[in-house]
Amino acid sequence: MLRKRLMGLFVLSLMLLSCGNQQSKSNTGKTLDSADQKTAVPSAKKKNILFFGTSLTAGYGLDPTEAYPALIQNRIDSLKMPYNVINGGLSGETSAGGKGRIDWLLKQPVDIFVLELGANDGLRGLPVAQTIKNLQDIIDRVKAKYPDAKMVIAGMQVPPNMGAKYAADFKNIFPDLAKKNQMALIPFLLDKVGGVPKLNQADGIHPTAEGDKILAENVWVVLKGLL
Repeated sequence: MLRKRLMGLFVLSLMLLSCGNQQSKSNTGKTLDSADQKTAVPSAKKKNILFFGTSLTAGYGLDPTEAYPALIQNRIDSLKMPYNVINGGLSGETSAGGKGRIDWLLKQPVDIFVLELGANDGLRGLPVAQTIKNLQDIIDRVKAKYPDAKMVIAGMQVPPNMGAKYAADFKNIFPDLAKKNQMALIPFLLDKVGGVPKLNQADGIHPTAEGDKILAENVWVVLKGLL
């Protein structure tokens, strides 16, 4: 009889011990181990890169996944870097239009700001001085809201038929603003694409998907040093 009681207590002890181990394993599964914490922290601290521009940034005529900002996001993801790309491109946008729109986009945190505006001003022959003023105003607003944000400006050019002086003055807008505001400069966003028929859509202005791959490379050369 005593032996049976002792045996029963022994079995009960084993059952309780087993339950305790199972509970411990269950609790462990519900908590982050050190490896999980390392992967969870960066995702919670992703920084924003805002591309603010025209149809060139919006990816006019392309699938959104083919626009150069999306290709930049793909590159960043492949390198497992903690950045989120925001495409703030709008077809037909002028520097004046951008000035009226920037405050809305600045409602979200911005860690890197890439400014691609001015092309439509140039194609319309708008005064260079006014374009400079508008772009500077946009830059000032970004700096005021996010003083620690890194700044990039994309250079643009206009066709020679706009007049030699106008074309030269327009081209100088971007390096001059970059120098004045200590911004990184993409010398010419459409380098190796502008004027190349097979890399542009039928309008001769907007790049094809292949053309945007080159735009992405032009941007990445400068952007990667800021990440």
